Amino acid sequence: MGNTIEVKNLVKRYKDFVALDHFSMEVKEGEIFGLLGPNGSGKTTTINCILSLLEFDKGEIKVFGREMKPSSYDIKKDIGVVMQNVAVFDEMTVYENVDYFCGLYVKDKTIRKNYVEEAIEFVGLSDYKKFLPKKLSGGLLRRLNIACGIAHKPKLIFFDEPTVAVDPQSRNKILEGIVKLNEEGATIVYTSHYMEEVEQICTRILIMDNGRQVALGTKSELKKMIKKTETISAELPELKSSDLENLKKLPHVYETSYTDGELKLMYSGGNHNLVRVMEYLKDHNIMFGRVYTESPTLNDIFLEITGKTLRD
Repeated sequence: MGNTIEVKNLVKRYKDFVALDHFSMEVKEGEIFGLLGPNGSGKTTTINCILSLLEFDKGEIKVFGREMKPSSYDIKKDIGVVMQNVAVFDEMTVYENVDYFCGLYVKDKTIRKNYVEEAIEFVGLSDYKKFLPKKLSGGLLRRLNIACGIAHKPKLIFFDEPTVAVDPQSRNKILEGIVKLNEEGATIVYTSHYMEEVEQICTRILIMDNGRQVALGTKSELKKMIKKTETISAELPELKSSDLENLKKLPHVYETSYTDGELKLMYSGGNHNLVRVMEYLKDHNIMFGRVYTESPTLNDIFLEITGKTLRD
């Protein structure tokens, strides 16, 4: 498959501040591409540059194999954008909102009517066509925002934090809808601070920080880039300091913690780690409850790569 988006050596400065520092990325046709980074890492700047909403100082951007410019309306008509902040008209009904945004790209009234009906049905708002936005719950409002961004059937769709502040049911509905859009042929660029969402739906993931790419790959590939390979947790009502020191010395353990009756052992490599822990607990007559092992999550990967320092 070809590349839907190509960004090469992108530089964007705000006076002395470098927001994008020779940043590059490629989004393949037909994938759900996760774009992650801490606050201030350059995600929004990157998206605005790709959409030609923001001028940049250096670099090259191509969408659908063609150079992207502010006047590239032939390219923009095939792009959908669902931003974090809900952008609909309060004085217009659900149907009127979707029809308006679809009408920016589709002039034929018969075709547009079908597209609008399909978009409303797709996001599950068929029973709310005549409702004003202020009458909708947060989850329904988010779904209306999505319908407005996808009604014209774009080939490329940007989703920026589409599930912020919605309940689990609405979040699940939105994620299912995004996957379905992808299955129907749309290429997706997805940004979120909910790592479990990205891990659930994204084909490949790029992590950026300080305006640069710091990691790129599938979930499996990213997991191989970090030190942590396994975490073993055990519920222990009591644990002597001498036992904790001995557990720290087990093969491949690089970090431990014991808080509120829960022991955590962080491993880097090794086989049969859980077996060794169980044998130690039994051999030293240490009472224990649940013992389980976990592979690193995308959240673990993100924190190890970008650090735990708070960002503005």
